[in-house]
Amino acid sequence: MTYCVGLRLNRGLVFMSDTRTNAGIDNVSTFRKMFTYEKPGERSLVMLTAGNLATTQSVISLIEERTKVPEERSPSILEAPTMFQVARIVGQILRDAIKQHSGEGETADTPFSSTMILGGQIAGSPPRLFLIYPEGNFIEAGDETPFFQIGETKYGKPILVRAYDPNMSFEDAIKLLMVSFDSTIKANLSVGLPLDIQTYETDACSLGRHVRIEADNEYYKSVSDGWGAALQNALTNLPDFSFD
Repeated sequence: MTYCVGLRLNRGLVFMSDTRTNAGIDNVSTFRKMFTYEKPGERSLVMLTAGNLATTQSVISLIEERTKVPEERSPSILEAPTMFQVARIVGQILRDAIKQHSGEGETADTPFSSTMILGGQIAGSPPRLFLIYPEGNFIEAGDETPFFQIGETKYGKPILVRAYDPNMSFEDAIKLLMVSFDSTIKANLSVGLPLDIQTYETDACSLGRHVRIEADNEYYKSVSDGWGAALQNALTNLPDFSFD
């Protein structure tokens, strides 16, 4: 399984992904699920992937091939004029890859299914964030839907819904995401460290800081322990229930 989040802030974009893949309890591996592309000063793109590993690797390989030798029917994501067109290209490649693997067509419930988060900015336009479905269609984040999750989303979503603030700093957003990921990791063994973090600042047109959080990271441990203690204290301080 997987857990990935793309977060839209007033300052820019923040992305976080786990790295665990699970094909059974005796076949757990680590694979990167965050991919970045850029032309410094002109565009910066970040992509997160969830779903069938063969499908996602095929999509990423095709995207990277087309950045080197663009096809006439599908230009490179490094040449598309808008983020909308970049999302269309990725959606088309994803739909074709699922269709090719399944042999039956692109459906959300195929075992070769995959979902992606795409975010970034092309100079002259604002940063944009998209959720791309297996069928190749997509939706865009906005004020009412400021973040996207893919993979094992249910455990970490309540934390994001309650604490998200568009005016957050990158540092506070990463702290929030770590709590969301920690809750997911504790609830589902198919999500695990290391975690990849990528920031993008509006109008930078160059990728920001990238950090990998390993299993022995002291800050992550302090956030995990501190959140557990804070929850226990909050529960204790709530009004007591009475049957009367």
